Amino acid sequence: MSEEKNAKELWKPRQWTTLKGENSWTMFKVISEFVDGFERLNKIGPCVSIFGSARTKAEHPYYQLAVDVAKRLTDEGYGIITGGGPGIMEAGNKGAFLNNATSVGLNIDLPFEQFNNQYIDNDKVLNYNYFFIRKVMFVKYAQAFVVMPGGFGTLDELFEVLTLIQTNKVSKVPVILMGTKYWAGLKDWIVNTMLEKENNISSKDLDLMPITDDIEEVVKIINDYYEQTERLKPNYEL
Repeated sequence: MSEEKNAKELWKPRQWTTLKGENSWTMFKVISEFVDGFERLNKIGPCVSIFGSARTKAEHPYYQLAVDVAKRLTDEGYGIITGGGPGIMEAGNKGAFLNNATSVGLNIDLPFEQFNNQYIDNDKVLNYNYFFIRKVMFVKYAQAFVVMPGGFGTLDELFEVLTLIQTNKVSKVPVILMGTKYWAGLKDWIVNTMLEKENNISSKDLDLMPITDDIEEVVKIINDYYEQTERLKPNYEL
């Protein structure tokens, strides 16, 4: 039986040269997506990012809740940023569209689920190949976050934002979860396991994610924050 080859022997020089070339082109594609996003979103004004499932149907109560909260936020002068696809994303853009307000879609190229919904301003549809660039845009240009029920992608976006706030990488802007029944189990696990059992977070971290079904409470939390801070500008300093 022949001896096993180590990683360097298996990683042939030609493969390494090809990979380096691919990495160089990837860098330019990443820069291009950042530049395009910055150039187009720098002019949109104060916005709220709405996260939620692409699979939520138009007849679902959460869809209408997303329409209503987006529409109400635009009454207060905010635009709406979503992932640009169907489900809750479509509902958020629809709420802004119904009020003739700024409606932004940060679309991601996926083999399923994702396509541009019809309620996004034509000049505010941005398409991304890279999730991490898309998430920077969600955070940089949002004055607050409304998190509707969703799946892995929604949780990824939620905890990304919470981590950035917890570690002081961005300002402590409002992050509000809508759907008390949906989020109750997650909140219980965070309190009982993460906090009390394992001591992996501090009690003050629980204040970062209020949960409500009340649209007016969402508006009040956001408005109260900005009345206190008088700060409306891009979040990331990149």
